[in-house]
Amino acid sequence: MRPGAEGAPHDHYFARLQRELREHGPMRPVLLIDLDRLDHNIDVVTQSVRRAGKQLRLVEKSLPAPQLLDYIARRADTHRLMSFHQPFLNHDAVRFPEADILLGKPLPARSAQLFYEAHRGPFDPARQLQWLLDTPERLGQYLALAQGLGTRLRINIELDVGLHRGGVKEAADLERMLAIIAANPRHLAFAGFMGYDPFVGMGVPGILGSPEALFAKVMALYDGFVDHARSRYPGLWRSDLTLNTAGSPSYRMHEHERTSSEVSVGSALLKPSHYDLPSLQDHQPAAYIATPVIKRTGAVQIPALDDKSAVFAWWDPNLRETFFIYGGNWLAEPESPRGLRLNGLYGRSSNQEMLNGSAAVGLQVDDQVFLRPTQSEAILLQFGDLLAVRDGRIVERWPVYA
Repeated sequence: MRPGAEGAPHDHYFARLQRELREHGPMRPVLLIDLDRLDHNIDVVTQSVRRAGKQLRLVEKSLPAPQLLDYIARRADTHRLMSFHQPFLNHDAVRFPEADILLGKPLPARSAQLFYEAHRGPFDPARQLQWLLDTPERLGQYLALAQGLGTRLRINIELDVGLHRGGVKEAADLERMLAIIAANPRHLAFAGFMGYDPFVGMGVPGILGSPEALFAKVMALYDGFVDHARSRYPGLWRSDLTLNTAGSPSYRMHEHERTSSEVSVGSALLKPSHYDLPSLQDHQPAAYIATPVIKRTGAVQIPALDDKSAVFAWWDPNLRETFFIYGGNWLAEPESPRGLRLNGLYGRSSNQEMLNGSAAVGLQVDDQVFLRPTQSEAILLQFGDLLAVRDGRIVERWPVYA
């Protein structure tokens, strides 16, 4: 039996996936979603949300496939989405007509206009959609849009709670925005706040403060904005406002505060490698790229060095085998077989990426290489249909957003 014939380069988990892809896969780069691991991650999140007494909002950009979103939403029992891209927003309004949608970033007013021009179907933006806005000037643009459309826009105000990526930072700006909303009740409605705080769970250097200390600062800022709005504009304050916060790295910390009404989670459900964080230690990696080896060429050879390249393999046993895979140059890191690495000297390739390893790697042509994405929001869109697998078997194919 040749090495790799029954998945010898891989452990049991990846060997099962390799056999399945040989028999039923397309033998090109694919993105796999492990439903067993995804179920586990969904359950970890929903248990935390229930302990906190909050709601869960799914971050669409990190889970950009309608059937993937629907699968998670059903298991998590949520209809709340966070959208970041106008074409996706229009798609969501048709695909999820009962959804409550909050924009995750301020869009140019022209983008909002295009949404309304293209919108069709029963989804009611005046009741189900919240536009996230960050400045009084942008709010003025949206007011003009609402007046031109003859409609009422729900406005959620972005807060800078420490990330410093924009959003309201001073009470004076919040005052101006709330005053504009209060003065235009026919066209604007205050829907709540969004304060994004992933940095408190990302493992910043200890000299900058502990996660607990950073989180306390975040909530002091958030509470201050809430108190300002509630006291200065009691007519705008309602019990059903959306007080959104958190992010995948920080959502569990919000079990310990009672100000926010919901947390946003996306990438934690798939746990790409940049989310290997202490705050997500209970989560499991649930997404992998799989791609065939198309060439095996022996010891590494660098263009222009030719035979002189032998010194590299002599010096480093991990350069004694060279494999070229189908595709490459993804935001991903080799995961299986162990011991593979990218070759920075040779350079990256989106067509036939070079990977190197020792003779112990055991890969042959047509074996699969598995890579783990570093993030999810862009990379899931690069492979066509996602392959959903359960117990090592392909069970569904899920188209991604166009």
